[in-house]
Amino acid sequence: MKGIFLEIGGWAFIVTGLGGLFLPILPGLLFLLIGLVILSARHHWARRWIIRLRERFPQADRQLRRFLSKHPIRIPGFDSPHRSE
Repeated sequence: MKGIFLEIGGWAFIVTGLGGLFLPILPGLLFLLIGLVILSARHHWARRWIIRLRERFPQADRQLRRFLSKHPIRIPGFDSPHRSE
């Protein structure tokens, strides 16, 4: 049951994020990222997108890692490093 809610929630964030790309009142990229993180727990394609984004934006990746080291939040795709640092 929890998996169904996560799946629906992840897709809801993705759809909202897509709408936010065209509507100035919604932070589209933020909603897309949240949706990808939620869906990455069950879908390999979402996990691959997160890895690509981490490689494309290394400074944001470092800031997120610094934040996660201070706040223990489990985010799929960030538990095992994809590259040596």
